[in-house]
Amino acid sequence: MSDAIDDHFVAQVRSWADEPRSVLDFADPQGRHLDPSRLLALLEAQVQSRHLDFAARWMHGQGEGFYTIGSAGHESNAAVAAALRVTDPALLHYRSGAFYAARAQQHAGSTPVIDVLASLASSIDDPISHGRHKVFGHPDLSIIPQTSTIGSHLPRAVGLAFMLPRAHQLGADVPWPADSVVVTSFGDASVNHSTTTGALNSASYITHRGLPLPLLMVCEDNGIGISTPTPAGWIEAALSGRPGIEYVPLDGTRPAEALTVLDDVVAGIRATRRPALVHLRTVRFMGHAGSDVESAYRPARQITADRARDPILATAATLVAGGVLRPSDVLGWYEATREFVMAEAKLMCGPRRLESAEEVMSPLTVRRSRSVRLSASASAADERRHEVFRGRLPEHHEPLTLAGAINATLFDLMASRPHLVVFGEDVAVKGGVYGVTRGLYREFGPRRVFDSILDEQTILGTGLGAGLAGLLPIAEIQYLAYLHNAEDQLRGEGASLAFFSDGQFANPMVVRIPGLAYQRGFGGHFHNDDSVAVLRDIPGLIVACPGHPSSASELLRTCVALAEEEGRVCVFLEPIAQYHQRDLTDGDGMWLTHYVEPALDLRREVFGVTASYGDGTDLLLVTFGNGVRLSMEAAMVLEAEGIGCTVLDLRWLAPLPVDDLLEQVEAHRRVLVVDETRRSGGVAESVLAVLADAGFDGTVRRVTSEDSYVPLGPAADHVLLSATDVVVAGRAMVRPGR
Repeated sequence: MSDAIDDHFVAQVRSWADEPRSVLDFADPQGRHLDPSRLLALLEAQVQSRHLDFAARWMHGQGEGFYTIGSAGHESNAAVAAALRVTDPALLHYRSGAFYAARAQQHAGSTPVIDVLASLASSIDDPISHGRHKVFGHPDLSIIPQTSTIGSHLPRAVGLAFMLPRAHQLGADVPWPADSVVVTSFGDASVNHSTTTGALNSASYITHRGLPLPLLMVCEDNGIGISTPTPAGWIEAALSGRPGIEYVPLDGTRPAEALTVLDDVVAGIRATRRPALVHLRTVRFMGHAGSDVESAYRPARQITADRARDPILATAATLVAGGVLRPSDVLGWYEATREFVMAEAKLMCGPRRLESAEEVMSPLTVRRSRSVRLSASASAADERRHEVFRGRLPEHHEPLTLAGAINATLFDLMASRPHLVVFGEDVAVKGGVYGVTRGLYREFGPRRVFDSILDEQTILGTGLGAGLAGLLPIAEIQYLAYLHNAEDQLRGEGASLAFFSDGQFANPMVVRIPGLAYQRGFGGHFHNDDSVAVLRDIPGLIVACPGHPSSASELLRTCVALAEEEGRVCVFLEPIAQYHQRDLTDGDGMWLTHYVEPALDLRREVFGVTASYGDGTDLLLVTFGNGVRLSMEAAMVLEAEGIGCTVLDLRWLAPLPVDDLLEQVEAHRRVLVVDETRRSGGVAESVLAVLADAGFDGTVRRVTSEDSYVPLGPAADHVLLSATDVVVAGRAMVRPGR
């Protein structure tokens, strides 16, 4: 197929009469003039992209290239880059080779051909992923790398456009100018994805509220999603008429018009800070990817007819018709580019590649322990703390519940970090469903504490955009069960960004999630959810869970510090059932904690460190979350029977605190893992695997909840782990046969 596209272009240009012509003045319908040099630059970027696609197929055939989804037919997106500045952040569709080449023209010393070839070859000389994936990205070009996204990058793009103005207002260290325009592109098939629909809705909602949203969205419509045709008129019907979003249709085979129209669109966004959506009609050449046999599902006449819509041919024809180039000039340029690209492709064979798991994983494993500890203990000045706490410093007053400890910690974090923002459903005026964010809105105002729409993809996308914009976001997902329809924003977008950019981009974020089970008299399945496995399966994501109020402040401060210092995405999982508990048994106050001000806290390592309660040596109860309370209740019963117990709270669910866990089990010959999640996919499975891998030769058992959803009311008791279950299992381990 590449030969057919190549031959058609060459034959068409050769068929044009090679004779001198008068140089025409390129003018749009309004009579505005277009400098021919812009069309020449457009053609240069388009031709580079086309020959890179040819080279990708050649390299794949040599066993030296590993990605064949090309940009052929989409080269009109170079006009989008030409209308923007190099300082306008871009989150792009995977067919954006010409955009990348055109953006590189704006930055002296850029080498787009070598960049893309290195990425195709999985070379460590790839300037963005360093051999981890074929992506378009470069920090100098303000291109944030995306992989084979199906619209999943759009919530982040909307979030970045929404948070950029706010970040400048708050005085954050923003990587891009105050008048920047965020650009994002996606394919026509992606319009049908729920993530795209949600992002478009969010953009309309923000604009409807009169808030600034400097966002350019570009739908590159080639009329087909892999093998499924997009119905005629569907994209226009789906995208036009969106509230608050200007809809601009554009034909990719009319390059002069595309440049002038896009200039107007971008200027309008920059001036009004309102979004626009460009419907760019493109064509797809060479199938979906190298493995795609297009003739198996498309008639030959359709494939042949598409060649007349070649955007490179259109740009060349415009320049020839205008007398700027002769056909021989076009062919000379085309062939010279082919020679240059292929010569570089051959040099790219046998490149330096990542040679170990450690090298591959290095962006996920970077540690800055000392700076994290220092950051976690950062505190506002005494005067500022007295101001935000209204003279009632929490360390000088009564002990706090889990909810109270988290609330006080949020106040301290916001007081010491002017760039920290808190948002989510109902977190502002209401103060959260359980009052955990109460008072923050009153003290820190609507720029820093605000309510989101009821869409978890938008909440997480806003957090990802805020992190890119130089802010430190704490986003709340109202219940753990609500995360699951948006989890890919953490897996495919958030935690992976540092990996695919070799740490050159990061989206630091803390996601607070009230979750787990044991709420009484409320909610059922969607409000009692213990599905944490989906979080533990994301490389690079950190999951912390305070099992007791005494852990809440130091864990939350450490998560914020990990986000701030290492660019981490952290999930802070809060056991709802423990929010307002005060006692372990009636009146003992054992579920309260004395608050420690930040400057006196965290002079020691917290990340990867467990917490223990009791000092019995007969049985070690390894647990987390609500399991801490269940285990402590069980330990009281067992100790009355003469069985001494220690309860070990893991606190960190991802990655597991392996070193500390192994150190703790050395003093015990019997270990019972108390896991409130299910037998299948629960945390206990990993704990047991850690002990087995380490050769622990003591007795190990586990006790878990059942493989069931959590029902409403008393029925939950039949499937959830109980303190009695722990007692029975522990007794059987220490005194078998009784």
